Amino acid sequence: MKFGKEFSSQMVPEWQQAYMDYGSLKKNLKEIIGFKLGQPADALPTRGGANNHHGGGLHRRMTLYKTFSGLLSIQGRQRRGHSHDVEEGLQMMATTGPILVETNADGSYETTFLMVNEKGGEYELVFFRRLDEEFNKVSKFYKEEVDKVSKEEKELNKQMEAFIAFRAKVENQEGSGWRLQERGVEFTRLTSNIATSAAAIYASSPAGAKSKEVGSQAHMETVEEGESSRAGKLKDDEEAEVNGAREESDEVNKSRTRAARPAPLDILDGVRINNTIDTPRSTFRGILKVSKPTELIYNRENLKKAEQMLIEAFSVFYQKLRLLKSYSFLNVKAVSKILKKYDKITSRDATKPYMKMVDSSYLGSSDEVVRLMEHVEATFIKHFANANRTKGMNILRPKAKRERHRLTFSTGFSAGCIFSLIVALAAIIRTRNLLQEEGQAQYMDTMFPLYSLFGFIVLHIIMFAGNIYYWRRYKVNYSFIFGFKEGTELGYRQVLLVAFSTGVLALLCVLANLDMEVDPVTKDYQAFTELLPLILLLGIFAVLVMPFNFFYRSNRIFFLTCLLHCMAAPLYKVTLPDFFLGDQLTSQVQALRSIEFYICYYGWGDFRHRNNTCNKSGAYKGFFFIVAVIPYVSRLLQCLRRLFEEENPEQGWNGLKYFLTIVAICLRTAYSIQQGQIAWRVLAAISSAAAAIFCTYWDFIHDWGLLKRTSKNRWLRDKLLIPQKKVYFIAMILNVLLRFAWIQTVMDFNFSFMHKQTTVAVVASLEIIRRGIWNFFRLENEHLNNVGKYRAFKSVPLPFNYDKDEDKDD
Repeated sequence: MKFGKEFSSQMVPEWQQAYMDYGSLKKNLKEIIGFKLGQPADALPTRGGANNHHGGGLHRRMTLYKTFSGLLSIQGRQRRGHSHDVEEGLQMMATTGPILVETNADGSYETTFLMVNEKGGEYELVFFRRLDEEFNKVSKFYKEEVDKVSKEEKELNKQMEAFIAFRAKVENQEGSGWRLQERGVEFTRLTSNIATSAAAIYASSPAGAKSKEVGSQAHMETVEEGESSRAGKLKDDEEAEVNGAREESDEVNKSRTRAARPAPLDILDGVRINNTIDTPRSTFRGILKVSKPTELIYNRENLKKAEQMLIEAFSVFYQKLRLLKSYSFLNVKAVSKILKKYDKITSRDATKPYMKMVDSSYLGSSDEVVRLMEHVEATFIKHFANANRTKGMNILRPKAKRERHRLTFSTGFSAGCIFSLIVALAAIIRTRNLLQEEGQAQYMDTMFPLYSLFGFIVLHIIMFAGNIYYWRRYKVNYSFIFGFKEGTELGYRQVLLVAFSTGVLALLCVLANLDMEVDPVTKDYQAFTELLPLILLLGIFAVLVMPFNFFYRSNRIFFLTCLLHCMAAPLYKVTLPDFFLGDQLTSQVQALRSIEFYICYYGWGDFRHRNNTCNKSGAYKGFFFIVAVIPYVSRLLQCLRRLFEEENPEQGWNGLKYFLTIVAICLRTAYSIQQGQIAWRVLAAISSAAAAIFCTYWDFIHDWGLLKRTSKNRWLRDKLLIPQKKVYFIAMILNVLLRFAWIQTVMDFNFSFMHKQTTVAVVASLEIIRRGIWNFFRLENEHLNNVGKYRAFKSVPLPFNYDKDEDKDD
């Protein structure tokens, strides 16, 4: 694989703009090649895509770089007050090569190209100006991110102080009946001894010897050893190791460590546990402005909560450090690669002096990230993995899931089964001429709504699998956006396997049902075959809620949690997965009505005679309205909660969109029940048109971020993931056409070759397809927003809160 593709594939998607623009630098090298090959200047490629003339065109382009120091490097250095004249600069070429790299007052780097007066030197000057610009950008971003993680380390230090003290008190309390005041002296003695030993061990370690920085690191190591009661006493071999390390340690480090160590009994003063779990109770407390309890309760339950929160915080922090380390390595490698290409093209030797600067810069020389990684590993393994390094590293650095051959085989096999069953179903219907039987209408009115539910579910899952495929192809970080735990997100093959497996079972039930005569003259209706759809539905529900750790357990729990939040809106804080799932449910109205039909058909015993009496019930008709608007009411309540919490007026307009849809659905449903009344038809048409227009506008402007006249991609966004712009326009056209599929329900279009239930199912399927298209562009827009803000990690709540920090924030 060429380095350019490797470089692009290993980028953090949200940091893409902060990496070296390797492609742009290669274009600059192509211009140098073009000049050396004698191509006309107007044929040379430019960044803006326009052709340049050798004189004016190149001059116009190079004005972009005048802010660096002007076109003539040596003259520019003279204007900045350097005492070196041209002769001295030429003498330097013999010793330093074709370039000089200097550090400006603001810490940025600037390259002086010493051969600008040579023929074609202007092109090489532009290359180095561009290289300086990219390197300074990368170095600045890296330093800012390292400063951020250094601050996070200090916060984790304080969290570990409180956690270790809290755990020691809990375990001491459970181990004896002493009062806390009586345990204070013993606790202080144990923590003091172990803290000193730990400091000695760290001082003798490679990381401690390398850094010689006692400050924050010794502070955390001191606190880590406060859990004296956890071990009781050191084992003989551990004592020998500690004593040996203590003899080799530095006395200065030990004295500083003792001075930096806080009093163990005072660590938990002014500390309380953060209650970050959002529940209906916490929502009501917030509405009623009831203060949260602030005192610490020393029990196992709170200890376990704090431990789980810290494990997640350390995992995310370590992942950030890994990506920063990779970021530094990839960009340094990119500089080296592009300079080697330059040397090969120009037969110069610029790599050595420039890489010397890179190696001495903060990007190339700072070992802060490595130090933090070693520190996190040691802390995490000791306190959260029982000193088992393999176990700890498996948590901190989970292995990427490998696609197994059996998964691909199972997906393909189930897809082939679906195709075969569909062919068999069509052959049975054709050969037995079932569509012409007298019982065909009765079968479509009763059995078709039962089986169409599985068709809606399978189609939606297939569309979601397609979304995952294209999200991965265009590097949309969907796992981060949805908040999946690292390594648990499903690939498109796994999702397709779920869809095809469900489809195979549903088609087998359909074929088993067709073994009975459709002609009602035979009256050969058996209870078992009539119960097949219900058995399948209950089986799918049982698999979804089973607590056993197989068949994508974490994803099932994630789905059920989001579903609970949608159904209980607005009692839970609204996150992106919650309202994203709510939007999916709005496209499954017909599936929810099918579930209502299940309850009626089997609950009232109609399945024994294959007779549909549900439409004659007033209660069924009433719930026909309620079931259809449940997803929209849920989204409306979610929007209202976000409106009051975030004070964002856009959420109010978003809520209005769902309110208009609720009105339109109710009027369309009323018209379908009261057939033939013109008034209901007019009201349904007007409300549906208003809702569809408003929803279409919201899709394009807010959810997709399109239709911007001032964008460099006219009527689209400035940033697009799909290079073919026509895809966006096609998607917008399809969105409009599919969203207005409701016209069929108002205009009563009848197709002679389709039963009414078939028409309803087709219209519902078109809405599911529209939602699948919407999903991709909605998440693409969310991804680009994260990229614009460099948000590559979720904010992880910490277990402990210091009252003084809270006052400072206030």
